[in-house]
Amino acid sequence: MEQLTGQDPTHIGPYRLIARLGEGGMGLVYLGRSDLGRTVAVKVVQAEHAQHPEFRRRFTREVAAARRVGGNWTAAVLDADTEAAVPWVATQYIPGPDLTTVVGKDFGPLPEHSVHILANRLALALQAVHEAGLIHRDLKPSNVLVTVDGPRVIDFGIARALDSIGGDSLLTRTGMLIGSPGFMSPEQVRGHELTAANDMFCLGAVLVYAATGRLLFGATDTGLNAHLFRIAEEEADLTGVPDSLVDLVSECLAKDPALRPTPAQVVERTVTHRAEEWLPGPVLAQLGRKAAQLLDFTPEIRGPQPDPRLQAFPGVAGPQPTAYPLTPPLHAPSAYSPTGPAHFGAAPGYGPQAPPAPAGPPGRPFVPAGDSNGSHLRRGWGLAMATIAQLAVVLATSATTVLLYDALRDLGSDASSREWMVTAHFAAFGALLFVGGHLADLIGRKTTLLIGLTGFAMATAVQASAANPDMMLWGYIAQGVFAALITPASFALVAALFTEPSARAKAFGVYSLVGLGGAALSLFLAVPLAQVLPWRVLLFVTVLLAVIALVGTATLVRDLPDRTQAGFDAPGALLGTLAVAAVIFSIDRSTILGWGTPLIPLCLTSGVLLMAAFFWRQTRTEGGAILPSYDTGARERLGALITLFLNGLALAFAVPMLGEFLWSVGPWLGLVAFLVMAGSFVIGSLLVSAWLPRIAPRVLLVPGLLLAAVGVLLISLGMASLYGALPGMICLGFGLGMAGTVLYSTVTEGIAPQDSGGRAALAITGQELGDSAAAALVGGSAGLHTLEGAGLGVLYMSAGALLIAALVGGLLIKGPRRGLSGGATRPREAP
Repeated sequence: MEQLTGQDPTHIGPYRLIARLGEGGMGLVYLGRSDLGRTVAVKVVQAEHAQHPEFRRRFTREVAAARRVGGNWTAAVLDADTEAAVPWVATQYIPGPDLTTVVGKDFGPLPEHSVHILANRLALALQAVHEAGLIHRDLKPSNVLVTVDGPRVIDFGIARALDSIGGDSLLTRTGMLIGSPGFMSPEQVRGHELTAANDMFCLGAVLVYAATGRLLFGATDTGLNAHLFRIAEEEADLTGVPDSLVDLVSECLAKDPALRPTPAQVVERTVTHRAEEWLPGPVLAQLGRKAAQLLDFTPEIRGPQPDPRLQAFPGVAGPQPTAYPLTPPLHAPSAYSPTGPAHFGAAPGYGPQAPPAPAGPPGRPFVPAGDSNGSHLRRGWGLAMATIAQLAVVLATSATTVLLYDALRDLGSDASSREWMVTAHFAAFGALLFVGGHLADLIGRKTTLLIGLTGFAMATAVQASAANPDMMLWGYIAQGVFAALITPASFALVAALFTEPSARAKAFGVYSLVGLGGAALSLFLAVPLAQVLPWRVLLFVTVLLAVIALVGTATLVRDLPDRTQAGFDAPGALLGTLAVAAVIFSIDRSTILGWGTPLIPLCLTSGVLLMAAFFWRQTRTEGGAILPSYDTGARERLGALITLFLNGLALAFAVPMLGEFLWSVGPWLGLVAFLVMAGSFVIGSLLVSAWLPRIAPRVLLVPGLLLAAVGVLLISLGMASLYGALPGMICLGFGLGMAGTVLYSTVTEGIAPQDSGGRAALAITGQELGDSAAAALVGGSAGLHTLEGAGLGVLYMSAGALLIAALVGGLLIKGPRRGLSGGATRPREAP
């Protein structure tokens, strides 16, 4: 630690600065204390970097992603303001030296037992980093802090932001190398795209350094090119590495990334049950002395002087106590402290300022209050706009479907064209969902939502003012196209704004009302309105909803940065679009043409093959996939997707019967049914959202689905009157509310906000395919959509689908929930 100078501010955000801790390529590092006495390390970005727009965008993304990292052997972000004139990040401070100081300066190589423990703890840290969708990219001794109870890994992922300064090249335009020459992988030297295996090579290099005190490929004073050549082409010298670790280290240092072990494999091979201290006594004694020095440190009183490095930003030079205003953190904290590019020939790195994971409830990372997206009011506004936008979509779809016969008759067309119009609408909607979700990840959820709402309002207005069947047809198709942008973007916006588990559960509890329950509830609203309003007026009502969502989103919704470094996955988008379009077309037309028509099985087979090709491509696309691979929690998300498909199937079975029933009871009783259904749905969802963060998902999901199945059966028994069916509607709404909250929370569990659009599209596509499959199974028979006789069989099929969904959800969605730490085990470069 060094005394502050007159050039340093006295406060950054809510933290009073006490001392300087160091300076690196990213900027200055200070020791600070909060008003409550918490000691933190505050890292301030250099003015040169802060003035670079692309760096700011990437820096914001990296901070948001790094906050999700959990585990006991990584650092944790407490606060950050990435939008301030001079961005800063605050972490807990650990009064311990880095591994470079311990091995290279004070004590020399560590004993075998210490290196063994070091390998285990660093592998656990990398596992947490990778599960959050990050790659460390710069694991080196100076980024490993040595503490009494174990090492701590710091500075993961942020080197990705510095790539923007040099256009993603190995060397930046300022001549600085991204990474540390002594601890770089062959693929990093060659400038290839990095995967999680890069960190495993660096781990091997760190272990060699800890065990021998020397760099893996010798000193770096022989020249940059020569040293990088040795990394890329020569085999490492493992002389001095303990025999018990030689094989493991050798595998980590394999030139082929595919041959390196995963963090989980390293953890398994280095588990130890020895009770002794992990470090030698002299090292532990020095750690204690360093901690005591921190307690005795007294900052000098100094007068205000301008800081020439900060003069580029008005209002932050000198000792003003509010030089850098606080923006509350967005994500559950994770380890983060920014790293910087290292000058070749300099020390391997800087800055031993990383904290241990802060305390929190068992099994869940500490979650600070607030978020960097602004106040709770702003997040609530975003949720409201996303919900209204999706309500406009489901209401317009239901209204058009219900009133299409009347509209076509008024426009002088026969009813035979209705089925083709419905098929075209839903084929366009389903086929473009992956495109809409991908755009939401690339250009931002807010931007995609604004585009979708604008086009949707215009298309629905064309329908409402149609003067002939052709206008109605093209308006209906365009409505489906823009709805395919709105639906995944609104879903993803909720997932990105609400990342803390309990807040996210509550948000999805509200959103699932129009997401999962929209098919039924919009019908409960559309049918009564259709009985009292002309079809043109009803469509203009949906235009009004879309305009409200459009204006509200444009003015007050604040979104996270977009994933600008990834390109558009055109082949993946094309495969997904053709696959879903072929499947929906074949299923929908099978109800009219029959399965004996050769075109139907041909389209279905083609769609299935294209869908398989789409998913195959997604598993092999790095950096810009529509559906990035997240192995941790994959079983739960798969179970949620299958259950969403079955829910779509169940609701599609029940909706025609419910529509017939609502027409029979009249408009006002139909509105009563809508209010009862919506109210019970909200109560069920809010009840679940209060328990979901503390209980395994299936404990809530299975009863919800079973209750919904009971509700469908009760409706089938009481359809003689509205009052007889009300108990069933209450059970159905309550059960769907429980299920929707769990399913939407689970399907986005551990997904980075920048990947939420693709995941939302996948979930909605599953529901859409379930809807189409129900139509094919029913076969379009009018007898199955009546209130008498065989028609009740459709409700039994609906209840059966819900029972199967309960079984699948109970088997696959086990939990317990882990908050936001479950993420990608095939991470790309930090999203």
